[in-house]
Amino acid sequence: MKKIWREFQLGDMTAAYIIDESKQVELQLYPTEMRQRIASDKGGCVDPLVQCQFDGDAACGGFAAGHTVRNSRSTMLFRGISCEAEETPEKTVICTRLENGCGQAARHQLIYKKKETGVRIRACMENQSPEPVVLNMLSSFSIGGLTPFDETAEFGQLYYHRIRSTWSAEGQVESGGIEELQLEPSWSGHGVRTERYGQTGSMPVRKFFPFGAIEDRKNKVIWAAALACGCTWQMEFFRRDENLCFSGGLGDFEFGHWQKRLLKGECFETPEAYVTVGTGFDHVCQRLAHMQDPSHLFYGEGKRLPAVFNEFCTTWGNPSQDKITQILEKIRDKDFDYFVIDAGWYADENGGWENNMGDWKVSPALFPDGMEETVRRIRNAGLRPGIWFELEVVGSQAKAQRYEEHLLRRNGRVVRSGSRCFWNMRDPWVTGYLSRKVIDLLVKYHFEYIKIDYNESIGIGCDGAESLGEGLYEHILAVQRFYERIHAAVPGIVIELCSSGGHRLEPSFLNHTDMASFSDAHEQPEIPAIAAAVHRVMRPEKSQIWSVIRKEDTPARICYSLVNTFLGVLCISGDVETLTPEQWRLLAKGMAFYRRLDNILKNGESVYFGTKQNSYRHLRGWQGILRVSEGEACLLLHSFEPGQQIRVPVREGYQVTQIYQHRFHAYQLQDGLFEVCLEEPFEAMAILLKRKVDVEEV
Repeated sequence: MKKIWREFQLGDMTAAYIIDESKQVELQLYPTEMRQRIASDKGGCVDPLVQCQFDGDAACGGFAAGHTVRNSRSTMLFRGISCEAEETPEKTVICTRLENGCGQAARHQLIYKKKETGVRIRACMENQSPEPVVLNMLSSFSIGGLTPFDETAEFGQLYYHRIRSTWSAEGQVESGGIEELQLEPSWSGHGVRTERYGQTGSMPVRKFFPFGAIEDRKNKVIWAAALACGCTWQMEFFRRDENLCFSGGLGDFEFGHWQKRLLKGECFETPEAYVTVGTGFDHVCQRLAHMQDPSHLFYGEGKRLPAVFNEFCTTWGNPSQDKITQILEKIRDKDFDYFVIDAGWYADENGGWENNMGDWKVSPALFPDGMEETVRRIRNAGLRPGIWFELEVVGSQAKAQRYEEHLLRRNGRVVRSGSRCFWNMRDPWVTGYLSRKVIDLLVKYHFEYIKIDYNESIGIGCDGAESLGEGLYEHILAVQRFYERIHAAVPGIVIELCSSGGHRLEPSFLNHTDMASFSDAHEQPEIPAIAAAVHRVMRPEKSQIWSVIRKEDTPARICYSLVNTFLGVLCISGDVETLTPEQWRLLAKGMAFYRRLDNILKNGESVYFGTKQNSYRHLRGWQGILRVSEGEACLLLHSFEPGQQIRVPVREGYQVTQIYQHRFHAYQLQDGLFEVCLEEPFEAMAILLKRKVDVEEV
């Protein structure tokens, strides 16, 4: 018999701790306004809120071994001891203590920060027994009882959502009925059903974002979770009766070769998970994304989002004092904030730069008067200087390859991926070396911006801990500590996160940085589709969007490229030395429009309209993104095929105050419906709207 043990209202959500007669505990989460619709006699077993497996554990049966380690024998032994909440004006912390009678204690912590749109969950396992134990899995979160609103879910009622990702094609949503994953109970109730998915390696956004969601379409409720984990992770949908369950955390021993040995008195704490519940898939995604830390350099009253110029798509890895000087002559009056020197500034005497990362010496051939002279010219042009590093790796042609004892190893051999191997960031010698090579260079030349790139994955893990997976986890935590060291050593520096574009767009890395490269699709027509998609997984004011302008670009193409950047932080590159005055006029007009979007990008919510895209490379129809903030909104429209009749509902009482377009398009805004026709493929239009009362007050 199940009953509610403890219940807490957290903003517009309610967290219910369900307990049975054996004192096993389950966590349920639902919108507070739907509290009265909970099915009082919902059957099925309690699903434990802390999932774990110790080495030697029995699997849960029902053909589970090799497919899942959820509901192991140890998990089922844990019993609820206490569940207490500590309230402060800023947050509510709910701590649930579980014990298994064998000397291990688990602590489940749920944190709700006031005015946030979700909760933060993590678990800690402590070994109190005299004998060491080895963990094979410990979940960051686990929620059960899906769906709590009906005794039995109907066919087609429950849907799953995942967000897929690959290089230059980030953020594609995959959705389907749970029946498509064979997550419906069997005829007899025997046999567990499970779908375990994730990513293995040091690029956490590869194949999937660390995200998942379950939707109850009948009751219009969605549960969603995101992991703040910079290495191997897993999510899992699990079912053994009428209740669907959803959990996630570090990749377990079977999935990610992770084990952790705990001696007496030792404990292990999981990475944090963000969990929320609400209505509407895109809305729930943004509830999670808004929980990520903003960039305090650009967030707040009087602070504006930057406009960045990056020379990579101008010089293609061959920056030099002369080339940068030529670029600066063209952009000095164009309202940019930062000028970033990208890859290649350290090229060797033969001009090679793609495989000699790790030595980090300014090329005298490219910068004959030294880097200080180029930095001086950047500052004289009214811009703040930035520079690129791929600091975690050593290229195959770098002299630093001789420091083999300081490189990551797997089973005793140096880990190599493509032309790169990897520094062991847990090694004090390595952090000392990189402090001299990276931080000292930033300080010496007074750089105010660093772009940290990362272009290969370590793979399943590395030596130096109880398991390859734990070695990888410790290494990634050390990487993030080095980011903290950079911030401490160079106050006010901007850190841009890049990993071949978007391979690290997850909360733990995003919270350590000020902005992130949204993708490597620098000049592709799918940029607006990708840039809009990543609104679901990150704050747009931290998403840097490329606009590469070429001398042959038509006005339509320039407008299309600029409107892309209105989905995040503007970054320009390309043939700026040879643009015509008319091209510059259109570019400057777009940048001026971007300057009006600060509040909308920082505080708004995105609503998606248009044609469902099954392929980024073969776009169809049109796309509309309405970003709405308090009293104002921005509507961004892109056509992908000719003759697109576009109708987008905007809020009633709003009127158009500014439009950015390459030519006039007749439009109509009546009764809250915006209508326009974009006649040509790959046209774009940006519309700024405000409430009429606000316009009249101005």
